[in-house]
Amino acid sequence: MKRVALAVAALSLLAIPAAQAQQSFGAGRPGVTRHGPPPSAHRPHARPSKHSHAHQNRWSRGQRYGDWRRHRAVTDYHRYGLRRPGHGQHWVRVGNDYLLVTAATGIIAAIAAASR
Repeated sequence: MKRVALAVAALSLLAIPAAQAQQSFGAGRPGVTRHGPPPSAHRPHARPSKHSHAHQNRWSRGQRYGDWRRHRAVTDYHRYGLRRPGHGQHWVRVGNDYLLVTAATGIIAAIAAASR
């Protein structure tokens, strides 16, 4: 009898951590188990409004911009106060920014804000 009681106690000590590891956040619905943070931790991501200035710092020198070919090259760069591009470089206007992009690699060499 003593051995049976000790065996039950030992098994219950081993089963407690396993039961805690399978904690479900969908406890109210049968058959639903979730792994990860509880639903209350999920927050909707706020999108910047059309007129916000949150998008101004999305470019940086040395960053690769592979989509530069979709924009027309700025050929009259002096009109916009931009310096002459080097060999193999092009100025492109993306939104309200001018990017000096290296044609071979797509690396941004310089950034200038467009005047409105």
